[in-house]
Amino acid sequence: MNRPLLSRRSSLWRDLTSPAAVADAIVGLYARRGSADYDEILSQTEHALQCGRLASEAGASEELVVASFLHDVGHLLMSEQPAPVEDRHHEDVGARFLSNWFPATVTTPVRLHVAAKRYLCAIDPAYAAGLSAGSTRSLAVQGGPMSDAEVVTFEAVPGSKDAVDVRRWDDRAKVPGAPTPDLAAFRDRMAAMLNTAR
Repeated sequence: MNRPLLSRRSSLWRDLTSPAAVADAIVGLYARRGSADYDEILSQTEHALQCGRLASEAGASEELVVASFLHDVGHLLMSEQPAPVEDRHHEDVGARFLSNWFPATVTTPVRLHVAAKRYLCAIDPAYAAGLSAGSTRSLAVQGGPMSDAEVVTFEAVPGSKDAVDVRRWDDRAKVPGAPTPDLAAFRDRMAAMLNTAR
């Protein structure tokens, strides 16, 4: 098993050895850092819970439900650092971190969910027009809509369709006060998945 990719000062993540411990620690990260604002109108935790719920309601695989819940975990990881960290590819930070325990069916949609936004903006003008103000601002930083060549390359990447699904749930998971399962429910889903993967 690879060692988790976090600062060397944090032995907590390196010492996790059981599915329950991993799930508890990730939920603890949301409990500590998830109250930070997401976009304009809700917290990181509210957004994560809504995204996971939408995936579940759509009948997505268990891996895709967990990926939807965890897709922005990179933001929380960077906020744990001793000095502020500019968001440079939170999707890569999150995916690399999760790869210490989770399969590619979870980490690939996390890694590609930003690229999926760029992809959808390139192929669907109505999607681009419907982005929230925060997503529109971040799109410019993330490279804007894909070129035609980038679209072709993205479509050929294994897992890109799952990333597009996560992206669509991501964009809908911005409703203040929407009902969701609690963190404990996703803790149990993560632990069960990790137990199965052992």
